[in-house]
Amino acid sequence: MNNIDSAAQYPRWTKFLVLAGIVTVIGCSTPVGYNIGVVNTPGYVIKRFCNESVLARFNVELTEGRLDFLWSFIVAIFLVGGAVGSLSGSVTADKIGRRSGLIVSSILGIAGALLFVTSKPANSVEMLVIGRIFVGLSSGLITTIMPMYLMELSPPDLKGASGALCPLGVTTGVLLGQILSTKAILGNESYWHYCLAFFGLLQMVCAFVIPFLPESPKYLFVIRDQPQLSLKELQRVRNIDEDMLIQEIEELKKEKQHNLEKGEDWNIAKVIRSESLLLPLLLICSLQAGQQLSGVNAVFYYSTDIFKGAGLSASSSELATIGAGCCNIFMAILSVQTMSWFKRRAVLQISLLSSTFFLVLLGLSISYMDYYSWMPYLCVAGVLGYVLSYGLGLGPIPYFVGSELFEVGPRSSAMALGSMANWGGNFLVGLTFPTLKTAIGATSFFIFAAFVIALFVFVRIYLPETKGVEAAAISKLVENGFKSKSLRPQLVDRVEMSGAIEKFS
Repeated sequence: MNNIDSAAQYPRWTKFLVLAGIVTVIGCSTPVGYNIGVVNTPGYVIKRFCNESVLARFNVELTEGRLDFLWSFIVAIFLVGGAVGSLSGSVTADKIGRRSGLIVSSILGIAGALLFVTSKPANSVEMLVIGRIFVGLSSGLITTIMPMYLMELSPPDLKGASGALCPLGVTTGVLLGQILSTKAILGNESYWHYCLAFFGLLQMVCAFVIPFLPESPKYLFVIRDQPQLSLKELQRVRNIDEDMLIQEIEELKKEKQHNLEKGEDWNIAKVIRSESLLLPLLLICSLQAGQQLSGVNAVFYYSTDIFKGAGLSASSSELATIGAGCCNIFMAILSVQTMSWFKRRAVLQISLLSSTFFLVLLGLSISYMDYYSWMPYLCVAGVLGYVLSYGLGLGPIPYFVGSELFEVGPRSSAMALGSMANWGGNFLVGLTFPTLKTAIGATSFFIFAAFVIALFVFVRIYLPETKGVEAAAISKLVENGFKSKSLRPQLVDRVEMSGAIEKFS
């Protein structure tokens, strides 16, 4: 049987690949989104707890300004933990493995959830802060390791779909956090600590299943130099005989040889200094940071206020925020298949342009809301349209495109830097948007639109198409930095053809 025939007979979603997807979505990326979305609605209740705790334990009554600062610190420390966790994700993924790295992230998340549950009976703000640090570290590890792990498990035609599973979990978690944190459910004075800790149940259940998942065959073969174990795991996840894996085994050997020829024990410092990795590193960092600088978390963090400002009642605003979350999760589900159907560049560019349009529409509709009776409806349409446009490509693609731009050797370090850029962008927006909203109002959305347009120009000029192209071939397209001709059609065809000739000769 030749390689083409055996490749054509590959099963698509085998039981272990499906299990890995379900477990990591529920127990890893959903808690990330949950911790982003859960603090919006019950914030006033938790602030009151913080004030009463400090007064009871230290006999100090916080002024409104100090209380706002403390609450901002509690919110922001999660993002700082996410950035630190992202950087440590590189070392963790290479030293103990992708699967073990996810187990470590689950343990950190469970520890954070336990601190949340006990913070109220212990009357301790400190436990609340430490818990936010722990869940931030856990989330940073997950956003670095999970997309890489799933894409390294998947056959070539499923890489895009499996890569989109991480943002699917994040958007699911955001929506779940928004729903459970409503006052009628858990976002009240009696149950807010359970509300913060609910995600721990998901991580606790899945933490028992993750050890039974296969380790990444690419990690075992290229990084750990364990070809026999790699082959065993590859057979396990593909569920086919060894003689049908010849093509993938050859690809693993080529990646291993290419990594040896470069003579690098990759780490974050070496990736940053490497001239041949400059352009792909800038691409992944700009995409990850741009995802946040597009204003998505400004919309979700402050969506209730936006809808109230558009003329909706408090209860209607909460429902509208949940509706926006439903639109976001619908697009995340759709993107799992979209990434298998369409090319990354085209989808991403459409997403960027449409996101810009709706950001401008949102800014204009809020600015002129008092002038026309129908303008509040246009404001709501702007929010929902932006969420749909964002979910088309800007939401899912930055999470996994780094696994396609980088070979296995520098991949974990590059993914860590990209994830850190994402958390950094999130922190910057969370820190500056309230001030911008107070100072310039809806005009702040025009600033987000400007970032998106800048990202569109950078992507259009320099991002090569990664769908169906081997990482080794892509690395040749972008190895000359800003002098790279990665979009020249004849060069792309030449690289793909040479790879095909090597693969089937």
